Amino acid sequence: MSSISYLFSRLLQIVPTFLLVMIFIFLLVRLLPGDPAIAMADAKATEAQLEQIRHNLGLDQPMPIQFAKFVGNVLTGDLGNSILQKAPVLAVIQDRLPVTLFLAGYSMALAILFSVPLAFVAALYRDRLPDLLIRSIFQISLSMPVFYIGLILLSILAARLKWLPVGGYGETWAEHFSHLLLPALTIAFYSSAIILRNLRTSVIEVLDAEYIQFARAKGLPQRLVLFRHVFRNALISTVTLLGLSIGNLMSGTLVTETVFAVPGLGRLMLDAIFARDYPLIQGLTLTFAVLVSLVFLATDMFQSWLDPRLRKS
Repeated sequence: MSSISYLFSRLLQIVPTFLLVMIFIFLLVRLLPGDPAIAMADAKATEAQLEQIRHNLGLDQPMPIQFAKFVGNVLTGDLGNSILQKAPVLAVIQDRLPVTLFLAGYSMALAILFSVPLAFVAALYRDRLPDLLIRSIFQISLSMPVFYIGLILLSILAARLKWLPVGGYGETWAEHFSHLLLPALTIAFYSSAIILRNLRTSVIEVLDAEYIQFARAKGLPQRLVLFRHVFRNALISTVTLLGLSIGNLMSGTLVTETVFAVPGLGRLMLDAIFARDYPLIQGLTLTFAVLVSLVFLATDMFQSWLDPRLRKS
């Protein structure tokens, strides 16, 4: 199977997944406690005014009709108007999306920078002091909740030492990097621990393989064996885990962005839930679903490049 055919087959698999996500979002949002009409209206609103708001939102219509309109609006790019922001949902998401994407990319870059070299060191010195030390340090970060790691970094590096800003996003690119360094480190410490453990195990398995022993018997330098044979084959399983980590990272931004007051989609989702902002919750959940689906698609394509045999499955 060619790369284009493989890409097309993976795109077809996203369609039913996205349809199920829309059904789940539509039903789940309407099961949330509270009335969005009451959230939109002021304290002195009459019952007639509340009924008018429900009518404008389409909440007085049967569920099948509401869902059909919801799907039609999504396909045309109309996600409705936010009750909380008093603006079109699509415009609100477009305004906050770059912040979350920047944070996600920043965090994952740091996680790869930490985990990949240390995983090779731990594998090459397995069960010796460097291996035990590396695994012990990252085991600590893995055993703590993400928000607790964030609070520790916030208290030490920002509040006490004043090396970094407490929160926010900044205005310039330099300020973006400095303001998001603490939240990115928070996410990276947790993600890198998972990636390191998996990659270390994969590297050890590849190092013990017969073709690696044969390459060494041929007299190939250690550096060439590691980069040409070990690195690529060990990455195959780790790439899958990396894709899953990025998917979990999208949901983890809700807590991290709240702790560090980052104006991204995660913090916006929390505000929308408290305000019972149905249109904004639906739009944000769909956005996260699309982002995670694209990440998984990119993961599949990269895996198929590392191991062409996967295209036959």
